[in-house]
Amino acid sequence: MAEFTGKEFELRGSAEVAATPEQIWAAIATGPGIDSWYMGRNEVEGGLGGVVRGSFAGYEPDMAITAWDPLERLVYGTETEPDGRRIAYEFLIEGRDGGSSVVRCVTSGFLPGDDWEDEFEAMTAGGALFFRNLAEYVTYFAGRTATPVTAFGPPVSDWDRLWAALGAELGLPGRPEEGDRVRVELAGRSVEGVVYAVNPQTVGVRTADALYCFLQGFHGPLIACHHVFSADGGDEQNWQEWLGRLSA
Repeated sequence: MAEFTGKEFELRGSAEVAATPEQIWAAIATGPGIDSWYMGRNEVEGGLGGVVRGSFAGYEPDMAITAWDPLERLVYGTETEPDGRRIAYEFLIEGRDGGSSVVRCVTSGFLPGDDWEDEFEAMTAGGALFFRNLAEYVTYFAGRTATPVTAFGPPVSDWDRLWAALGAELGLPGRPEEGDRVRVELAGRSVEGVVYAVNPQTVGVRTADALYCFLQGFHGPLIACHHVFSADGGDEQNWQEWLGRLSA
């Protein structure tokens, strides 16, 4: 077997949610479900030997489904690339009494190269946000599907200043913190929300009709990676202009 320079990794997430196994399965095993909490656009050809297709910022992986046990377990991942790069996702669902469930996710794979640390840090932060998105989605929006909205701001040179500017834009005195009540204003529309997730590279805000996600782009800009459950949450052009003003 070829030896590659880089890092083998395994990231784990677990959450008890007020959702049924059927609701969680719809979220992880259908294209519209994945669109409602993960990044970009997604399609699923279900069943063992099927495929999960993603599309985000020019990255369009085909990930083969290697385990398909409805309401219980789903596994899919990419083939190993020439440099050793690969990634796989395993979801486990355990139903509980009273309509609740435990959902677990294991993300594993290999990052190639001597400079894998920055990519691993970004993957860890982004993965934590998206798993939290899954929990928020099945808890607050189960049965609904979102339109994914992705926009990129200009390059950022000072992330501390940028996160503080985001806080000010949301009506806060500093960088957003989990539990903060905020107000999102876009295109003449103002909505109230709560910060549900924060880590060094991401912020998530939940409103009555959206999950607004802000991510530190890998070697680049602030990215808006939103999930909008109504028709008036703003389009990609609106959000690109919003990010541009924020970064000015």
